[in-house]
Amino acid sequence: MSRNIVISQSMYFPWVGLLEQIRLADVFVHYDDVQYSKGSFSNRVQVKGINGVSWMTLPLRDYHLGQRIDEVMLDDRTDWRSKHREILRQAYRKAPYRDEMLALVDRVFAQSVETVADISRQSMLELAAYFGLNRSQFLSSQTLPIPGASSERVCDIVEHLEGTVYITGHGARNYLNHALFEEKGIAVEYMQYERTPYPQLHGDFTPYVTALDLVANCGVEGARMIHSGTIGWKEFAQ
Repeated sequence: MSRNIVISQSMYFPWVGLLEQIRLADVFVHYDDVQYSKGSFSNRVQVKGINGVSWMTLPLRDYHLGQRIDEVMLDDRTDWRSKHREILRQAYRKAPYRDEMLALVDRVFAQSVETVADISRQSMLELAAYFGLNRSQFLSSQTLPIPGASSERVCDIVEHLEGTVYITGHGARNYLNHALFEEKGIAVEYMQYERTPYPQLHGDFTPYVTALDLVANCGVEGARMIHSGTIGWKEFAQ
């Protein structure tokens, strides 16, 4: 019997593709004790509004190069919660499930958070719960006794969790040491994103915006759009 492990940095109200990874995971590991990369999806996401796609970004306080994601502080000197809520309210004011989407956002914003990792994890957990993606067990990498870095640490985490399959997004293609996993009998599979279109406001469909877009436009029935599978790494590499 296979045991699927997904390891990913937390993302702020992420795109549907990350929810698809959660759907396939027996264990999802929030990988937030690694270096924060400025401009990453840890603290920003795209929102589709009447004027097209724009970024919704969390403000950072006293950020300096080299900080881990779970060390980067949110800047609460500005009322970013109200600002982000208003962006979403305006962008989806004609969406059929706008109020459900805003209620989900309010639940996230009501949580006591200090770091980018805190708010991003909460946003992912609320989206997963909303769409009924309750199969996954959620863990944080900083709670696991696994030191190291890069492919070696990822592989060690999968092995520690008794995983037989490591599922990852396309970004790992250029750095993951696939042979290392094979040596330990762990299969590596890449997401085969379907990018299934659904009714969406404001012009041509785009799959790369926040999953709040799916909530606002489709409600809980949007879970039917979260159905992508995987492909083995060797076939993916071709």
